[in-house]
Amino acid sequence: MKTSKEKMIAGELFLDKQGELFKERQHAKLILHQFNQMDPTRVKARHQLLKPLLGQTNGRFYIEPPFRCDYGYNIELGENFYANFNLTILDGAAVVIGNDVMIAPNVSIFTAGHPIDPVTRTAGWEFSKPIKIHDRVWIGGNTVINPGVTIGENSVIGAGSVVTKDIPANVVAVGNPCKVLREINENDKKYFYKTEPFPELDF
Repeated sequence: MKTSKEKMIAGELFLDKQGELFKERQHAKLILHQFNQMDPTRVKARHQLLKPLLGQTNGRFYIEPPFRCDYGYNIELGENFYANFNLTILDGAAVVIGNDVMIAPNVSIFTAGHPIDPVTRTAGWEFSKPIKIHDRVWIGGNTVINPGVTIGENSVIGAGSVVTKDIPANVVAVGNPCKVLREINENDKKYFYKTEPFPELDF
C-alpha cells in the first residue's frame, strides 16, 4: 500500500493520516526560517544552507529571501536560476525548472490542489500535480502558476498572470487566465521595451 508521500508525489488523492508530511513541512520551515533571517551579506552561507533542502540543483542558482516552499526535495533548479523576493513554491509534486530561468518578485508556484467537491475537500483530501518550466523562461511579478502546468522554453509570462494551462515555447503570454499574446520574433532583438532600440551591447 502506498504511503501518503508516495500518493502525493504520484498525483493521487491523499490524506496525511500519520503526520509524516506535516513533519517534513516543519523541517523545511525551520531551514527556511534560518535562510530568511540570515544576514543579507552572508550570501555563500545562505546558499549552503538552502542547497541540501532542495531536490536537485544544476550549477549556480540565487534566490532572494524571503523564500518559502513546502518540502524542498521536489524542487529541481537548472543552471543560472534567479528568483527575486517572495517566491513561494508548494512542491507536493515535482517542480522542474530549466536553465537560465528568471522569476520576478511575488511569484507563486502551486502543485498543490484540493477537490472541488466540498465534502471531500473539508475531509482533508488533497492532491499535487507537477509543474515544468523550461529553459530561458522569464516569469513576471505577481504571477501564479497552477498545478499541472508546463511553460515552454524562451517564453515570457507577463506580470500579474494566472497560468492555468500549458504555455507553448517562444511566446509572450499574459492575463487571468494567462493566454498567448504573440510569438517572440525578430523585432525583439531590436527593441528592449516597446519601440526603444537596443544600444550597442557587448555580450
